[in-house]
Amino acid sequence: QVQLVESGGGLVQAGDSLRLSCVAAGRTFSSYNMGWFRQAPGKEREFVAAIAWNARSTYYSDSVKGRFTISRDNAKNTVYLQMNSLKAEDTAVYYCAARGRISFTIATTTPTTYDYWGQGTQVTVSS
Repeated sequence: QVQLVESGGGLVQAGDSLRLSCVAAGRTFSSYNMGWFRQAPGKEREFVAAIAWNARSTYYSDSVKGRFTISRDNAKNTVYLQMNSLKAEDTAVYYCAARGRISFTIATTTPTTYDYWGQGTQVTVSS
């Protein structure tokens, strides 16, 4: 069992930066592949970024590639999402998620393959 708690969201202007954090409770965090997803009002949950359990592999959606960076610190049971050059269309609730049963390269962008989810943190970007 893994409990995830996100933080770091807020209201910013277009072009600003934010760093989201997701702290995991549990001793096996380092064995989980982690992902960030987001959901805007009236839209489906969308993949943002993912990082392998050992941080050797990362993957990004085209919409955030080059602007967002995912990282993790297994000693602190934390995964981060650094978001730069924010745009109004980045406005959404951001969720972190964990999965441990599936290889990192398989269905990385599919929400249903993730086992644990946080409660989400709101990011609002004004234009």
